[in-house]
Amino acid sequence: MKPATIQLNHLTIGYRRKQRLYPIASHLHATLYGGELTCLLGANGAGKSTLLRTLSAFLPPLEGSVEIMGKPISAFTDKELARHVSVVLTERIEVQGLRVHEVVALGRTPYTGLLGQLTTADQTQVDEAIRLTGITPLANRPIDTLSDGERQKAMIAKALAQDTPVIYLDEPTAFLDYPSKVEMMQLLHRLSRTTGKTIFLSTHDLDLALQMADTIWLLHRSGSLTTGLPEDLIQDGTLPKFFESEGISFDSQTGHFRVKQPTNRRIQVVGEGLPLLLLTRALNRNGIATEPIAAENLTSAENTRIQILTSAEGETLYHVAPQQTIYPTLKALLQSL
Repeated sequence: MKPATIQLNHLTIGYRRKQRLYPIASHLHATLYGGELTCLLGANGAGKSTLLRTLSAFLPPLEGSVEIMGKPISAFTDKELARHVSVVLTERIEVQGLRVHEVVALGRTPYTGLLGQLTTADQTQVDEAIRLTGITPLANRPIDTLSDGERQKAMIAKALAQDTPVIYLDEPTAFLDYPSKVEMMQLLHRLSRTTGKTIFLSTHDLDLALQMADTIWLLHRSGSLTTGLPEDLIQDGTLPKFFESEGISFDSQTGHFRVKQPTNRRIQVVGEGLPLLLLTRALNRNGIATEPIAAENLTSAENTRIQILTSAEGETLYHVAPQQTIYPTLKALLQSL
């Protein structure tokens, strides 16, 4: 069984202002485990940043407690906390005159004392963190010359060099293009496995979180918290209900959320796989609902229907009946409807 690293007990998070309490979420119970990637999801304003700040000891709990390795977070000194928890923030920190290797080495600050001199063991830890994040070729580059994705990897390497059992990340994919988002989530998932660390992050990248996370934390606007395996939360209806709105619905066939499009007519479609999915998406976007049916169940020839065919050359074609017209592209098909 994986070790529990973080425990939330009757936790209430929020702010204190002039002797008044402003709770955002209350009576939270949850556990984070070593060797797992956990993603925190929730709408804007639900309190994700507040929860992350509380878990990092930047904010005190209003009620209840956060325990790290069985010890209340309030019982840690700053130095002890820095050896148990590292944090990677969203904000782009401007650093001038430092190379990547030097920035990563700052992660050893909790161990190096006032002089900040690296021992051989410290240097080994820094080199290993750089290797694990795949930025060895960048080690001697000035940090301010890196792309957003490269810089984010350098900050993760710094957290690894800090050698804490827990790493928190606030929106680590926020400013990345899609391929870089995927690469970042794959890196974090791999690191959770290879290092045995607890990696906990907040994110708005829903589909990536559902594919990559071992555990999902859903922070509701009501101030409650639901946790579980992504697949369990989908199967019991929690995730579809959590995110569904007038403009979004959950597709039980693909396991993904999709944008709802208003439709004013319906067409029967015959096909399978990706061609059928793309045809359905294109028609929905243009106000046409689809009724997928098997070829043997086609209704009368008076009804418009589209059948996906494959040419001898392997190209996808669209046969429209009863007109008996074949279109070579979706664009040509849509122009005819």
